[in-house]
Amino acid sequence: MRLLAIICAGILPGTLGATTLSVTVNGADGKPLRNAVVSVQSPATRVGTASVFTDAPSITQQNIQFAPDVLLVRKGTTVSFPNRDKVRHHVYSFSKPKRFELKLYGKDDTHSVRFEIAGTIALGCNIHDQMSAFIRVVDTPWAGKTDANGRVTISGIPGGSSTITVWHPKAVAKNGEFVAPLPLPASGSIAKLITMRVAPR
Repeated sequence: MRLLAIICAGILPGTLGATTLSVTVNGADGKPLRNAVVSVQSPATRVGTASVFTDAPSITQQNIQFAPDVLLVRKGTTVSFPNRDKVRHHVYSFSKPKRFELKLYGKDDTHSVRFEIAGTIALGCNIHDQMSAFIRVVDTPWAGKTDANGRVTISGIPGGSSTITVWHPKAVAKNGEFVAPLPLPASGSIAKLITMRVAPR
């Protein structure tokens, strides 16, 4: 069964020598999907912009929850895990790209973890089962996370034969992602509307 369909695309004038990709991700019900990570792999050797990635990414423990609940980082990034709660937390992941434990630590303490392998890391707290979050590690400078309107724009992508990957924590698909060829023009802008099936909340 096809779980994700690229419904429409339009090419508009843009910057010479690079493509700007605007993606809207909706659920099967037509509602926008927040926190979908869109990444593009290009065989081009030219280094792309990494402006969408924060210099000091973190996932904070506050009000007995993780914030943000989805964090996008590049491979090789170190992420900090500050505790802003009055109670102690025990952060862990059993995900294959990075298995780790940050054993019990209290308010205003911080631990850090470096992520060297691309993939998805599911987080939990060994004390508070309701806490969950995801880190999506990508091996490309061309990536972004959809906003509340299900939209993301990625700029500076070289033209040619590329690959697009869309991941969402609730996607009904292997590894929560769909991968498809993405031919891009040498310059200009291209817009895509993507529909993805997700599990009920």
